[in-house]
Amino acid sequence: MKKIFFGVLLSIFLIITSSITYAAGLQIKVDGVVIASDVKPEIMNNRTMVPVRVISENLGANVHWANSEVTLTKNNVKVILNLNSTTAEVNGKKILLDIEPYIKNNRMFVPLRFIAETFECDVNYSNFTVTINTNPLHIDGEQVKAMQHEYHMTMGGVVQQVNGNAYNEAIYNIFMENKGDKVGAPEHYSWSPNIDILGSYYKVGQYEFLDQEDDILKSFEIYNLVHSDLEEYPEILLYDVTENQWYLFSNKAGKSINQLINTASKNGFLKIISDTVV
Repeated sequence: MKKIFFGVLLSIFLIITSSITYAAGLQIKVDGVVIASDVKPEIMNNRTMVPVRVISENLGANVHWANSEVTLTKNNVKVILNLNSTTAEVNGKKILLDIEPYIKNNRMFVPLRFIAETFECDVNYSNFTVTINTNPLHIDGEQVKAMQHEYHMTMGGVVQQVNGNAYNEAIYNIFMENKGDKVGAPEHYSWSPNIDILGSYYKVGQYEFLDQEDDILKSFEIYNLVHSDLEEYPEILLYDVTENQWYLFSNKAGKSINQLINTASKNGFLKIISDTVV
């Protein structure tokens, strides 16, 4: 009887250990990049569960918390999930989930395939790797391969590329949706801030959306006013290089772009092309 009991315990232990190993070895790839997270994905009832913010960031969805409810939005898709509930809502339509979201290690875990496919991504599983391919950004019918960002320091500059589809789309939309009124070109502007000239602007960043052959499809530049206390001059200007047109721009939009680039870097979607800063 003791041998039978010991055998049952050993079987249960092996099953649990195998399940933990399976979850620990699981990788999530989005557009070819392995997603890093301080909380690992899990397998629950044969479903891959992931922290909601990690997956939403890399698919380009915004996250909003309210009590035990989380809302994900991207373009014209709105998803509402509730803790410990198998009922989700997609654009007002009730959807029954195979497994309910739950909290673990202060993270809300959600079903990966449901989230990815709801946002029209392709999902495949093979050899302990879940591969997600997002929809690429197209500009004038041409597919964008990367967004190239250049900025300068006191001595030297950095050129880097963001390769994630969701990040490129989000950054491009910020530019297009936050163009203010058209304005004339400032009299003085350059990479280097000239503090001796009133009303001069310095270029804080150059952003180029590249096609598959690394040709420029669309290019923007953001300029900040050197003397920000001069009320007669706008604080921030956007130059649409492709259109050869200047626009008013907002500090909030500029910060949103920087935040997306930083998040892309943190999640492995950014690579340095050149760095001459000394």
